[in-house]
Amino acid sequence: MRQIALPLSAASENPPRIVVGSANAAVIDALAEPENWPFRTAILTGPPRSGKSLLARWFEQTGKGDVADDADSMGEDALFHRWNRAQESGRPLLIVANRRRGAGEEAWQVRLPDLVSRLGAALDLEIGEPDDEMLIALMELHAEVRGIVLDHSATRYLVGRCERSHLGVERLVAAIDRLSLERKQAPTMAIWRDALIETKGGDLKEL
Repeated sequence: MRQIALPLSAASENPPRIVVGSANAAVIDALAEPENWPFRTAILTGPPRSGKSLLARWFEQTGKGDVADDADSMGEDALFHRWNRAQESGRPLLIVANRRRGAGEEAWQVRLPDLVSRLGAALDLEIGEPDDEMLIALMELHAEVRGIVLDHSATRYLVGRCERSHLGVERLVAAIDRLSLERKQAPTMAIWRDALIETKGGDLKEL
């Protein structure tokens, strides 16, 4: 498992990092070669807190192309004009959305016919949910950022019991940090279990 530091212009001396794993490796590879995208346009989606906007900022600030973030909340006419400008300039456009296009109340439903056809021709990039190895790496990164230690026994215990998502891991480590501070002690088995119950729910005996 590896991490990449994102050299963002607004970053401090400790630049933000993103874990590269099963959920996002193919997306990161594709972002490095926008000249291969159909019509030089790609649509990036993924779960909450999975690094979509962070990767989009890196993509834009390294000069690889332009970004339309939160595109599923943008006016369809405005997004249609962004697509047209990208084609006229020949500059790649990364469209970032919190929802995938499709049917259903929670889907991104595009109604403007011309925009539907153009988005349909773009490359779809989707960040998935992390596997065990990536969950552990995410735990270790969030713990490091917060200045707490989760050793191998901790992450192995937690990975089989936590909510299996980017957001779930972030909330879990935040709960461990808060409980440690409240109890004025380093993370222990009791703290791990209480943090799991707080963020995931369940019977204490099962944890």
